[in-house]
Amino acid sequence: MTDVRLTHLSGGNSPFVAGTNFDLTTVGYVQAEYALSGRACAYGRTPGGIAVTEEADFSTRLLVFRPAEDSAFNGTVWVEWLNVSGGLDAAPSWVYSHTEAIRRGAAWVGVSAQRIGVMGGTSVLGMSGLALVEIDPARYGELSHPGDRFSYDIYAQASSAVRLTTGTILEGLAVERVLAIGESQSAFRLTTYVNDIDPIAPVHDGFLVHARGGNSAPLHDDGDPTHSAPSEPVKFRSDLRVPVLCVQSETDLMSLNYLAARQEDDDSFVLWEIAGAAHADVYTFVAGAIDTGSPPFDELAVAWKPVRDCAGMHFDFPVNAGPQHYLLNAAVWHLDRWVRDGTRPPSSPRLVVRDGAFVVDDYGNVLGGARTPHVDAPTAVLSGFGNGGNPVAFLAGSTTPFEHEKVRDLYGTRIGYLERFAAATDEAVAAGFVLTDDVAEINAIAEINSPL
Repeated sequence: MTDVRLTHLSGGNSPFVAGTNFDLTTVGYVQAEYALSGRACAYGRTPGGIAVTEEADFSTRLLVFRPAEDSAFNGTVWVEWLNVSGGLDAAPSWVYSHTEAIRRGAAWVGVSAQRIGVMGGTSVLGMSGLALVEIDPARYGELSHPGDRFSYDIYAQASSAVRLTTGTILEGLAVERVLAIGESQSAFRLTTYVNDIDPIAPVHDGFLVHARGGNSAPLHDDGDPTHSAPSEPVKFRSDLRVPVLCVQSETDLMSLNYLAARQEDDDSFVLWEIAGAAHADVYTFVAGAIDTGSPPFDELAVAWKPVRDCAGMHFDFPVNAGPQHYLLNAAVWHLDRWVRDGTRPPSSPRLVVRDGAFVVDDYGNVLGGARTPHVDAPTAVLSGFGNGGNPVAFLAGSTTPFEHEKVRDLYGTRIGYLERFAAATDEAVAAGFVLTDDVAEINAIAEINSPL
């Protein structure tokens, strides 16, 4: 890591990121934003291994969330590689797992690691970029990003700066663990980071890679986010330095071809495949933004209902309403414990595939995988596929509610359904895929949204 400078960002408007939209002070957290500036390396593959190919100056953004009280901090900092698939800096990992981070007292840092989030351009989904320097020139106008081939070193330097804490609102906190996390396009890049950069830049204590595909991101690209990924499937290296927990949905296995890169668990690697989950879902688009993790759950239950119109987008069918959020909460908890004391997360059964397609049960839900009450006490088919209507529809999955008569035949009465759902929730807790802390919320939302 070269010498970097951290400068507090102020002026203009408040920090910009597509994430949660509630006031952090209501959950006992504070935030601050910094420009991280220095000189970054780009890497390439040479006969002698990974080597530096060029250097360039950079100035990017770090967004920091932390407990307001020092005594509430648990020693863990999650560093998210902000996602730019939509043409702007988004924090899907924070959205998916913020309730768990907050109740444990972890800090979170979002890193604007890629050029499009800072400088603009066209996203991998063909969307025009919403650049920080254009959104708020008074706040971000001095930022400058030299291109995505420098993103790996920028991310490493950001994470190193987090560990030092000097000059940030983390200063004075006893940082014990720095854990990397990223979803979707960021997961593709973290896959490359784990395989190629972590061995030469040992900054992180663990990685949570969420929703990657079968390939990894280019190592030395030209900064174009539509640059084609390697054509061959890419598995995680067999000699991982630190723990890696990979969490995948149905969409990721089939539509993004992770199935071709699927690998067995070992001492340093665990793979979870979630039954009934899509790459993006109703929690991503609606519920996650307002979820403070606290009762009452009435408003949250409404936000969990599958809809066709959300986040300014129209879908041909209701988007997936699977419980991926709760599995991500559990994944965050398990990786933190794995790094703390060496206790590995539970192994997930693999989703059942035959002749290149998922095998489903009598109700239409996939067999195998990490199970939840939403597929084991179902009232709908939850799928990672089957939608249309806009450019992200292939990632949003679908929810197909059962006819009322079918639900009545399955459970008899409302009480019968809720009892079976609660029993399935307990089974998910026992398997380690749902946390006890989330049980009351899961069961309350099922009761509020019950079709009986």
